[in-house]
Amino acid sequence: MFDSNEKRKISLCSFESVDRLPTAVSHPRISLDQWRALVAVVDAGGYAAAAARLHKTQSSVSYLVQKIERLLDVKLFRVEGRKARLTAHGEVLYRRARNLLDEADGIERGARALAAGWEPELRIAADIVFPTWLLLRAFARFAEERPETRIQLYETVLGGTDEALVERRVHLGINTSVPPGFVGDPLMQMRFIAAAHPDHPLHRLGRALTYRDLRAQRQLIVRDSGLTMTREGGGWHGAEQRWTFSNKATSIFAAGMGLGFAWFPEETIRGELERGALKPLPLREGAERYVTVYLIVAETDAAGPGTLRMAQILREEVAATCAKDRAAPPRPPAELQPRTRQRGSRRTRRGSAA
Repeated sequence: MFDSNEKRKISLCSFESVDRLPTAVSHPRISLDQWRALVAVVDAGGYAAAAARLHKTQSSVSYLVQKIERLLDVKLFRVEGRKARLTAHGEVLYRRARNLLDEADGIERGARALAAGWEPELRIAADIVFPTWLLLRAFARFAEERPETRIQLYETVLGGTDEALVERRVHLGINTSVPPGFVGDPLMQMRFIAAAHPDHPLHRLGRALTYRDLRAQRQLIVRDSGLTMTREGGGWHGAEQRWTFSNKATSIFAAGMGLGFAWFPEETIRGELERGALKPLPLREGAERYVTVYLIVAETDAAGPGTLRMAQILREEVAATCAKDRAAPPRPPAELQPRTRQRGSRRTRRGSAA
C-alpha cells in the first residue's frame, strides 16, 4: 500500500509524464487538388466540363471526387433522374472548399505581390456614378509619384464592379454596394435627380408630376455591365418605353436632345443644368435619391503598396473636395469642366451640352 504522500507523488508524476508526451500532428487527408476537383464539378455542372476546365481527364476528376467520399466516409452527390445533385453534406463541404481554395489562392497572390514589390500595373473598376474628374485627379496625383505604374480603368455599371472584384480582375473597386465577402469604406454620397430637357412633354405639363405621368414617356437607362452578377440598381424603372445604353454620356446626350428622361447623378449633369440643356422634373415624390459610394480593396491582406497608396489618395481627394462644400455634391474645377461654345442658336447649345 502507498501512503498519501506517495500517492500524490505518483499522481503528479503521472500528469507530468503526460505533459511530456509528444503530441500527434494532424495532417489534412484531402489535398487542394481534390477539393478543386469537387468545386469544379459543381461550378461547371458536370464531370466532363470540370475536366476541360481543369485540363484533366474525366476519369481522373471522378477519381479525385470519389477519393474525398471514401476518405471522409461521406456521400457528396445524389442522383436525381439524369442529374447528380449535392447532398446536404456535399453542400457544406462545397462551400467550405470554395473558401479554402480562395484562401490558398490569396496566399499565393500575396506572396507574388511581396516578391514583386511595387505593382507594375493597377487595375481599378469604378462605377460610372463616381465623378470622372475626381477619379482622374487622383490618377494624376498618383502618376506624379509613380509615373512608371500603368493604370487600367474599367468603367462599370452595377454588377460589373461586383464581378470584377469577385473574379479578382482588379485591385480596387469603387461601387454603390459591397459584394459579399468584401469590406468597403464609404467614400461619399451621390445625389440623383430626375431630369429631362426643358422642352420635354413632362415639363410642358406645367404641374407637379406623378409616376403615372412618367409611365407614358420614354425612360433612359444605362445597362448593367455585369455578365454573371447583374443586380437591380434601385430607383423606378416603370416606363413602358425604354432606351437602354452602355454609356452614361450617350444617356445624357439623348436627354439633352429631348429624347427621354432619367435619374442622373447631379454632379454628372451639373453643366447641363447650369446651361439649361436639362431641367429637374417637378415630381411630387421620388424626385431625388441618395446613393453611398464605397471604396473596396480586393485583397486587404495581400494588397501591394501601389494599391494602398492609390486607395489613400482617393480617400484624401474625396475628403478634400467634399470639405469645400458639404452642402452640395462635389463639382469639377474650372480647368476640368468641358468647354462649350458660347455662340449659336439654342439648338447648337443643346447639342454641345449633351
